[in-house]
Amino acid sequence: MVRIRVLVVDDHRIFAESLAAALTAEPDVDVSAAGSGPAALRRLERGTAEGRPYDVLLVDADLGAGRPPQQIAPVREVGGEGAPVDGIALVAGVRTVRPDVRTVVLAERDDPRRAALALQAGAVGWVAKDCSLSRLLTVVRGVLRDETHLPPALLTGVLRELTAARKHRSDSERLVESLTPREREVLRCMVAGLGRKAVAERLFLSPHTVRTHMQNVLGKLGVHSTLAAVALARRAGVDPADLATPANGVRVG
Repeated sequence: MVRIRVLVVDDHRIFAESLAAALTAEPDVDVSAAGSGPAALRRLERGTAEGRPYDVLLVDADLGAGRPPQQIAPVREVGGEGAPVDGIALVAGVRTVRPDVRTVVLAERDDPRRAALALQAGAVGWVAKDCSLSRLLTVVRGVLRDETHLPPALLTGVLRELTAARKHRSDSERLVESLTPREREVLRCMVAGLGRKAVAERLFLSPHTVRTHMQNVLGKLGVHSTLAAVALARRAGVDPADLATPANGVRVG
């Protein structure tokens, strides 16, 4: 019999262990539990190395909620640069490092906006934490057949959110396309978190020239701050500058 390997990720230990125990009672399900994003990634990596990869990840939507940001474990393994790990951030991280794993989000309440974000991050299911065991097993087995599972009550709201997200992305893409190649380079550096001096050093420009480029970027994007420019760039799918690869050029300006 081929067993389905499931990893439950929830920082509420009692819930995680209870769910794991209930699922383990099924003859074709093998379950483990992890209490944080980094712990889940380590288990995924170890399972693959041992030739026993996980098939399905059940992730708490509110992973890390209620803790001060400094107490939330960072997922450096997925390039998070210390970013706090909530359930949706973990979904995106897993899609990056283990795209073959199906991820289902477990939620205490229906939230169309967060469900849409989870689907965009790579989740294939959104299930209530208090659903029946039979319902959860249906979802687990269904996602392995490439099905996507959402509660019927969420469908309209999620579709509305996804449609709005596509519109925002299209609008943002048009604004980014109005930038010159050099302004796009500067924007990518801004998305990577570089300040004016660091951008100048990376692109071999004077700080004054970089300041002018940054002002042009803000003006063309129709925003008034670097933070707003970065948010718009991310909606448009702009990747951050690859800081591991030095830029080539000659200092000008």
